[in-house]
Amino acid sequence: MSKDTEKTKTEQSANIVSWQIEEKLLAYFGDLLRWLDQAIDRRLVVTFVGLMMAMIIHRHRNEGGWMSQLGSYLVPENAEAGKKRIQKLLYSQKWASGVLEKYLWHLGEQRVAAGEQAGETMLAIWDESVVEKSEALKLEGLGSVRSSKAVRLKRIKPGYFNPPGGRPIIVPGFHWLQVLICGMKGSLVPAHTRFWSNRGEQASTRREEEGQVLQELADRFRAQVIHVFDRGFAGSPWLTSLFVAGVRFVLRWPHKYRLLDENGIEKKAWEIARGKRSWEQRMIWDARRHCHRKIGILAFAVFDPAHHQPLWLVISRQGPGKKPWYLLTSEPVYTPEQAFHVILIYARRWQIEMSLRFDKTELGFESLRAFSWEVRQRLFLILALVHAFFLRFLAPDFDALRDYLLNVWCHRNGERSRLVQAPLYRLRFALAFFWLRFPPPLLARLN
Repeated sequence: MSKDTEKTKTEQSANIVSWQIEEKLLAYFGDLLRWLDQAIDRRLVVTFVGLMMAMIIHRHRNEGGWMSQLGSYLVPENAEAGKKRIQKLLYSQKWASGVLEKYLWHLGEQRVAAGEQAGETMLAIWDESVVEKSEALKLEGLGSVRSSKAVRLKRIKPGYFNPPGGRPIIVPGFHWLQVLICGMKGSLVPAHTRFWSNRGEQASTRREEEGQVLQELADRFRAQVIHVFDRGFAGSPWLTSLFVAGVRFVLRWPHKYRLLDENGIEKKAWEIARGKRSWEQRMIWDARRHCHRKIGILAFAVFDPAHHQPLWLVISRQGPGKKPWYLLTSEPVYTPEQAFHVILIYARRWQIEMSLRFDKTELGFESLRAFSWEVRQRLFLILALVHAFFLRFLAPDFDALRDYLLNVWCHRNGERSRLVQAPLYRLRFALAFFWLRFPPPLLARLN
């Protein structure tokens, strides 16, 4: 076989794989595309798919969401024409961002149904972040947020003296609330992504936004999922919301916050566990540090001072020099096995930290440029859909395509790269590089 013949066969195989990935994308968003087809011109539906593909291909943290850059992938020979196609889609009055929110909820419902059928414990993991727009001043709905970048810069670093202090740094931006639906293992779905502001016509408050999302989750899933929160949600007001909604939850409780012990005596969380031996010790996988750690576990029946509903305080002792976890839960805990299960549930929360990081660093959530609030919401949610598609790549039915992309288009010899459970960054790099070399049929037609 000649080299030219071999090269031709390789290219034919690559084109087939490119077509297969496109078919997977169209199938995954099939219901959404049908909804859009009922509201807008079919050419705009095609542009919508092309925009998602362009977002996959265009890897740039600072320019990933620029319409001018994305348009160059739709029409390479005339980027301005591609930009106008995207603008025509995003500024169309015949559809709203609500249809994208609805579809994310739809994906979450599918994941819960599949998990229940498989006998999984289903979780709704919450977290908050911000989108910083420090150079912007005139965007519609622009609010004020605490800069997380400044917080990181002000951390004390070993070997450096006189670290900067002072008050928190406030910059223009938007608040961000995300909810992931997942099981104790396996695939995840960003079931809801919400951006809100504390200023302007769209002004709202944190509790209003959180309350709306909580009610939506309660209406859709009831007791089918366990809600998981970090310490930012701790406090009696949020407990009241959880009790009213009637949901199951695991909430990390600050060690200085007070609770009533089984005798009705008000104590700080750490005082309840003081002097008590662990029920037993077990090994747990630390997803953040990529190692196993031995932890001690114990639990107590408690009450919040402002409520009469029974709760349980589960303590995970992390070992010498590490602060324990104090987990307040509505789940009954009478045995070490039940306590350990609660700890594993909270350990799963690290997935949303990685999700938010992927959105900012790889998908360029902070790079979006759109003056209109509604247009910006549409762009945010389309990026969330792209993220959902990458998470779909981790499912078993994508094994062959995923292995091909990773082994051929983003090969790595290092053990850490090869053994990572969710290689989303490598997948993004591989698919972007692959589609630049072998464009999918629909993107080729748009050109």
